[in-house]
Amino acid sequence: MADNGKGDAARRHRPLRADAQRNEDRLLKAAAAVFARDGADASVKDVAREAGVGVGTLYRRFPSKELLIEAMYRQEVRLLCEAAPELVAMLPPVDALRTWMERFIDFMAAKHGMAGALRVVLTDDSERLQTRADLAEAVDRLLAAGRRHEVMREQVRPQDLLMALGGISYMAGTEQEPGLAARLIDLLLHGIVTS
Repeated sequence: MADNGKGDAARRHRPLRADAQRNEDRLLKAAAAVFARDGADASVKDVAREAGVGVGTLYRRFPSKELLIEAMYRQEVRLLCEAAPELVAMLPPVDALRTWMERFIDFMAAKHGMAGALRVVLTDDSERLQTRADLAEAVDRLLAAGRRHEVMREQVRPQDLLMALGGISYMAGTEQEPGLAARLIDLLLHGIVTS
């Protein structure tokens, strides 16, 4: 009997053994680094090598490059969103926001590296809108912490900050100037921080 694709989806959503989960986490982290560095033309062999696993291990979990890209993108978004409350708990509000913004720029660098592939994989507009909403919620947590401590302006909207970060990411990627993103983040923070 032919598999209609539901078997593959079910296997991907089953909890993994601890060693398999470690391998997947390493693969997704390596994929983010390799795609950020080499773009969408990056080789899955390079991803496997960076992760310290064999290509067979990669293909067992991600039978196609598109599935790897999709999983890596989703994981990076999830990690970025989860970082906001962790940073708020660990750092003063301005430092938490700066650290999150730097991570966002890294995320965008990886995303730009695979923009063409993501257009093929993420065809659902609702998923893109959900990603934006999730990221805006993460930013809102960071801004709310700053407002509670009276160190951030009340009128700063999460969506505006995300748009500004998108522009910073684009300029930093286009100009290829070391330190540009950090300087632009500093300028953006000057518009957000009250003192």
